[in-house]
Amino acid sequence: MAEFFKKIFYFYYDGFRSMTVGKKLWIIVIIKLFIIFAIFKLFFFPDFLKTNFKTDQQRSDYVIEQLTK
Repeated sequence: MAEFFKKIFYFYYDGFRSMTVGKKLWIIVIIKLFIIFAIFKLFFFPDFLKTNFKTDQQRSDYVIEQLTK
């Protein structure tokens, strides 16, 4: 079983190592993912529960209430 995973690893390792254009494309993909998950979260998805409720008990009560409606 370990040999199987080793073959898969080296298949991808050799493929990525021999890339030329693909490396630049992967860098672009990683930058886009960073923007989507880090930057957008900071500016467009504020922590609703932390800003509207002071204690963990209030937060949990609100979540349970919303889930059981």
